[in-house]
Amino acid sequence: MKDSNPQVSQPKQLLVLCLGNEIISDDGFGPEIARQLSLRNDIIEQAEVIFAPIAGFHLIDLLAGREKVLIVDTIRTGKAAPGTLYSFPAGELTPSNNLTTSHQISLPTALELGRQFGADMPGLVSVIAVEAEDTETLSEELSPSVRAAVDKALDLIKVWISQNEAEESGHENRKKT
Repeated sequence: MKDSNPQVSQPKQLLVLCLGNEIISDDGFGPEIARQLSLRNDIIEQAEVIFAPIAGFHLIDLLAGREKVLIVDTIRTGKAAPGTLYSFPAGELTPSNNLTTSHQISLPTALELGRQFGADMPGLVSVIAVEAEDTETLSEELSPSVRAAVDKALDLIKVWISQNEAEESGHENRKKT
């Protein structure tokens, strides 16, 4: 007989949330980053990596219970060359169609609604986004400029995890003393 009270594990306090759609050219940046991060033990020991093709209200459940979240996505500002990487706090820019559309709520709104609903929302949400060249073509291939940004994005993510993991470890040590 199966245990009727399975032990629920707590989510890791650091989350790398990769958004996008793997069949829409450069929107596949998030899924590609998630795939590559999931192959690296040094990353997955420190942070949970999730690919999610969702937005709006659905983000609340993924964000709840986390201390710090890094969102990886595409962006189209038209102000920089495709493949340009951006790093900014959530809410500073409207990151992408995945984080706000006419049919969804924005990331800052999702965070605030989560707090109003009583969810334990993260204190820090950062974004790493790549300037997309093509977010309309049905293709599982990234454009060359966005493909060229993948390794640098992985380096930025590793730095973010290292900095925030160190802060979490220090915070945990202070709690215990």
